[in-house]
Amino acid sequence: MAGTMSALTAALIGALVVYGGGWFVGWWIGNFSLLLFVLTVVTFGYWLAERVHFRPRRLAAAAEVERQETARREQLQRQGIVRGDSGLEEAREKLLMEPWWVEWTAGLFPVIAIVFVLRSFLFEPFKIPSGSMVPTLLVGDLILVNKFTYGVRLPVVNVKVIPRNDPQRGDVIVFRYPPDPRLDYIKRVVGVPGDEVEWINQRLSINGQPVALQPLGEYYDEDSLRYAPHFSEKLGTVDHRILVDPKRNSFLAGSDRSFPFHQNCRYTAEGVRCKVPEGHYFVMGDNRDNSQDSRYWGFVPDRNLVGKAFMIWMNFGDFSRIGAFR
Repeated sequence: MAGTMSALTAALIGALVVYGGGWFVGWWIGNFSLLLFVLTVVTFGYWLAERVHFRPRRLAAAAEVERQETARREQLQRQGIVRGDSGLEEAREKLLMEPWWVEWTAGLFPVIAIVFVLRSFLFEPFKIPSGSMVPTLLVGDLILVNKFTYGVRLPVVNVKVIPRNDPQRGDVIVFRYPPDPRLDYIKRVVGVPGDEVEWINQRLSINGQPVALQPLGEYYDEDSLRYAPHFSEKLGTVDHRILVDPKRNSFLAGSDRSFPFHQNCRYTAEGVRCKVPEGHYFVMGDNRDNSQDSRYWGFVPDRNLVGKAFMIWMNFGDFSRIGAFR
């Protein structure tokens, strides 16, 4: 039995290494939520088997060795023979020692289970991979996402079971990318259900009202190694900063225009106008002319929401960036 469990555990670890290695080198897109769920279930199975089967067997074997040794000592004493150290303690320790496959499975279950619960229902870390949210978020920022702001969802399947708040204009959200839900994206909500969003001649309007802008001079974007006009924008109650490139054409070349509810959008040479459908959101990057967002691939359905980004917990290149953001 021990040999079978050892071989099975080695095979599982090998599969994990192959999956993680292929994910790391880009052979396929990994699903960390699913992986963590599987690890939790597997290690729980080992933990349960250890508690109800393997450990009781080791304890019984150690007790039997102790009983036999006690019987031998008593028999020798009746014959007037006093026996010295018999190595009983060493034998008992060997019998009670956990096999390597128990330490690497059942022993890790409590830690994996805690991480799974925290990550699934409370907070999840993400790393900013691109410059679409500059200047609010920079490449390399490590952020935390509140998983329960918009309701409690079942892990892996992402089904909402306890509704709470709805996203508001100005919120920075993480969501599953609608064209490929295996990917996580981060953008800012600019339109909620029922809103008419316009991006015309590089100017944002909501329900016919231009969004308030205040010039802040120029911003040096270290990723593109260039200066860009820098503005303060107010969406709802949220003041935040955006970049706009006046040299970019307003025509949204490369937009899909076949996404769900695409009939709610009208594209022209000046930009796009969209009516946000019920249960969906219109999102944009703060780096307005360097962001693939709802202008290109459509609306974000509520079922794709992951959570609200609220804090930079680490940036190894600039510790001063640690803290909350809007």
